[in-house]
Amino acid sequence: MAKKTLRDVDAAGKRVLIRADFNVPLDAQGRITDERRIVESLPTIQYLLERGAKVILMSHLGRPKGVDDKLRLNPVAEALEKHLGRPLKKLDDCVGPQVEAAVQQMKPGDVILLQNLRFHGEEEKNDPEFSQQLARLGEVYVNDAFGTAHRAHASTEGVTHYLRPAVAGFLMQKEIEIMGRALSQPARPFVAVLGGVKVSDKIGVIENLIPKVDALLIGGGMAYTFFKAQGKEIGNSILEAGREELARQLMEKARSAKIRFELPSDVVVVRELKADSPPQIVPADAIPKDMMGVDIGPETARRFAGIVRDAATVIMNGPMGIFELAPFAEGTRAVGQAMAACKGTTIVGGGDTAAAMEHLGFASSLTHVSTGGGASLEFLEGKALPGVAALDE
Repeated sequence: MAKKTLRDVDAAGKRVLIRADFNVPLDAQGRITDERRIVESLPTIQYLLERGAKVILMSHLGRPKGVDDKLRLNPVAEALEKHLGRPLKKLDDCVGPQVEAAVQQMKPGDVILLQNLRFHGEEEKNDPEFSQQLARLGEVYVNDAFGTAHRAHASTEGVTHYLRPAVAGFLMQKEIEIMGRALSQPARPFVAVLGGVKVSDKIGVIENLIPKVDALLIGGGMAYTFFKAQGKEIGNSILEAGREELARQLMEKARSAKIRFELPSDVVVVRELKADSPPQIVPADAIPKDMMGVDIGPETARRFAGIVRDAATVIMNGPMGIFELAPFAEGTRAVGQAMAACKGTTIVGGGDTAAAMEHLGFASSLTHVSTGGGASLEFLEGKALPGVAALDE
């Protein structure tokens, strides 16, 4: 990685401002349902504390419109204290005189958690004055929030104009190095498994991957737009209308590049999208007019799993079916199982896919589960991420 990291700075006794990604899922009672992003941030925080730094943590949570009591970072503070085994101070704002006074009083080994950045509209607008206020809090800036690296916000990009050194934390470094190596120097065969709903969300990814991969496996809702492009009946299955020509062009590009472009040969269909709807397995070219596809079929699952198991590098982005409903999770399960059994490098990107692998119990057997949804997608497209580009070379 051509960016400076934590190891390139002397943080002893200094105030280190860390952009973390504590945007964790909460239940109706405001309890965290998945602490993975918090746990992934610990190596960076602990490394700095061991070196006598004063650690100031900032993050957003959810999409508040102004101050929202339900989206305060209190549950995050509790989880952090539990994992770090030490108390921390949680402030009620992220900028302003009281915040500045609190950070000036810090001693080496202290931890402060700022309030939700998005309580201020200036954060997402990348407002220069707000960026400067954040910058005043630290002497060193660390970005460890890969999940927001694709956004040029005040805490990810703006702050770097006023605070240097600006370096990558260990999670950011891991994300960029593992995914970067997979894209630039993959061990072969290199297989990409793409699912999810929209072809348009993945156009850039497919175009960027076609010259790089040996096989592209397409499942999930987006498969039906490709079926439609081939003139097949798709019944009431999800269709991204108007994208059929684009799907045809992508298949043609794959053919010209001589890579395997694999679509489902059979699918699971139901009349109504309910967990108790009686499912049927039909060939991909025989979907009844009054039914909808909800998962890849068992024959496709076996074929995809075989290709994945034999790969040396696998990247998966997007589930194979509506995995949230247990009867329609089998395709995603089969591919996840094959990834867990694969001896090569296995990478999962995208929020839904990460959630599926966690839910199905395969996450711990994979090489890397990215903490970034949109960021991992843009990384796979080959786009520069503003939050990474802004860091010191």
